[in-house]
Amino acid sequence: MLNKKTVDDFNAKGKKVLVRCDFNVPLKDGKITDETRIVAALPTINKLVEEGAKVILCSHLGKVKKGPNEGESLAPVAVRLSEKLGKEVKFVADYNVTGEAAAKAVSEMKDGDVILLQNTRFRGKEETKPEEAGEGFAKELADLADDYVCDAFGSAHRAHASVAVVTKYIREKGGNCAVGYLMQKEIKFLGNAVEDPKRPFVAILGGAKVADKLNVISNLLEKCDTLIIGGGMAYTFLKAKGYEVGTSLLDETKIDYCKEMIEKAGKLGKKLLLPVDAVITDHFPDPIDAEIETAVVDADKIPADKMGMDIGPKTIALYSEAVKTAKTVVWNGPMGVFENPILAAGTKAVAAALAETDATTIIGGGDSAAAVNQLGYADKMSHISTGGGASLEFLEGKDLPGVVAADDAE
Repeated sequence: MLNKKTVDDFNAKGKKVLVRCDFNVPLKDGKITDETRIVAALPTINKLVEEGAKVILCSHLGKVKKGPNEGESLAPVAVRLSEKLGKEVKFVADYNVTGEAAAKAVSEMKDGDVILLQNTRFRGKEETKPEEAGEGFAKELADLADDYVCDAFGSAHRAHASVAVVTKYIREKGGNCAVGYLMQKEIKFLGNAVEDPKRPFVAILGGAKVADKLNVISNLLEKCDTLIIGGGMAYTFLKAKGYEVGTSLLDETKIDYCKEMIEKAGKLGKKLLLPVDAVITDHFPDPIDAEIETAVVDADKIPADKMGMDIGPKTIALYSEAVKTAKTVVWNGPMGVFENPILAAGTKAVAAALAETDATTIIGGGDSAAAVNQLGYADKMSHISTGGGASLEFLEGKDLPGVVAADDAE
């Protein structure tokens, strides 16, 4: 899965190149509030423009639960892209995505031009199984182009029409199916971390639920030297050790699984680090950033009427020490309720430890990426993944349809 044809492996001059980007940006009142994903797509787009390709961009945005609507249109993205590229990005507003308007816009393109198609999910066939007409949509997308580049890592774990199915029809006409620079970077960092890490390799998993990370925990235990557990999921592990966890987040159905993982770590000779102390409160803060009274107790002394909300100072020291000696660190999931400044100390400390180490540091998207950006450590990390779900599935050892669908490098 790791050795794929890239945008550097074919000449796009004069070719119509369909590029699947991840422009699923947050919007408020029609304004983009975080343009990270737009910025991440620029190197691939600029390369193709400079080479003289006719660049056709597509992406989904939002969930589109109630059908096409202006609130989830990609129009604001076209405006921002035009500013970033310093040239007009023509927007095809047609809700059909690949209809007459798109065909006409493509036929009028000159070398180096860029157009952006409407939200792929407006078509309603983007996410469906191929036999439910996703194939038809994929073929229409392919009909617009000569070659295809996937640069949407955030969607690469889904076998959608515009991500994976389209490659079949591009190939049928003899076109290239490659990955863009962003995908290439994600494959390099996440792939190497899992398959060939520099050791010691430390993996840090946090977040709310054990259930979300079952296969990741098991897979990483086989690959890493030390696995650190924090966040809400840690309390199910502590319960598995026989500790009282009070009213902390707990997944009763996964206690036996956690016992198995503790045993597995022992059998494999791996270190599995769990919190030794916790920051506790009476209740969950409401609103989430409200002032709240806290206390610190040892992990085996959580009172029956209290809940653990963050790792404590002894755990911070333990986890920071483990990171110091590492050569590769992968982090996915915060250590506590980091949205509350009072309960963010654990997450901050882990971010600081990663920022200070010489190791290759990889942040696995989602809340961890948000935390690192929010805390100002983004520029100190080797790589921040743009795909939460996709990076998790990569760490699970799963094949990602959007990566598999690209041509293998020759």
